[in-house]
Amino acid sequence: MLGQRIVTALILLAIIIPAIFFAAPWVWGVVSLVMLCAGALEWGRLMQASRQGQLLAAGLAICGALYLVWRGHTAQTPAPAVAAIVCAASLVFWLSIALVSLARVHRTGPGMVIGALVLGAAWLSLFELRIESPLMLVSAMALVWLADIGAYFFGRTLGRHKLAPRVSPGKTWEGAAGGAVVVLAVAAAVAWQWPGLASHVFSSHLISHFGWVAAALALLVLTGLSIVGDLYESLLKRVAGVKDSGRTLPGHGGVLDRVDALLPTMPACLLLLQLLR
Repeated sequence: MLGQRIVTALILLAIIIPAIFFAAPWVWGVVSLVMLCAGALEWGRLMQASRQGQLLAAGLAICGALYLVWRGHTAQTPAPAVAAIVCAASLVFWLSIALVSLARVHRTGPGMVIGALVLGAAWLSLFELRIESPLMLVSAMALVWLADIGAYFFGRTLGRHKLAPRVSPGKTWEGAAGGAVVVLAVAAAVAWQWPGLASHVFSSHLISHFGWVAAALALLVLTGLSIVGDLYESLLKRVAGVKDSGRTLPGHGGVLDRVDALLPTMPACLLLLQLLR
């Protein structure tokens, strides 16, 4: 199993790193669109609606391709406005329906409409953040990874109080707090050590425009959103009675298992950047 996980991770890195850092933005747009279309198929299976999941994936692929073409020919002004509207709609879901679902431990509907909104906004955000700069995209995603790493180690060593025992028994409040501490500590260290990267590193960009206190609050909200995304996908799996969202990534489960925390945070990151324009 470990060997399979390593091989899959190396293959993914061999595709993702060149697509982000060495290719034109549209290449990353295509790569990330393929990944989220695979996630759409998994979403349909979690909803016990595989046929509708196929339609969702096809619709996402068509809309994404049309957006890539339009984005390549349009002026800069309208595209960010479209992205902001889509991302704002996505966040309304995460801050309302998703939280209510987690509190009541049931799945919301109509599932395909929610899937289209959540996956579409996530892809749009990943693509638009890459247009900002490769480092802006990676540093935004790194916030989620840091929160996850911090939550894992703090949860294992200090975890006592369950965060959502009926949805994900392994998560604790101590782990969530530890993830937030790691995010804030790394953001502060990067801003302090490399102030010249403020225009390219997401957290440093927030600090340079909002100040330390407001930026810290924003980073805490993003950390919270990453936890909500993770828990919501866990809820869908629990309702569907499965351990993983799929078998798309051997050794890792499905695409949704790997991007669940990114789904709410990437639209929020893009919206924050829109506020700074």
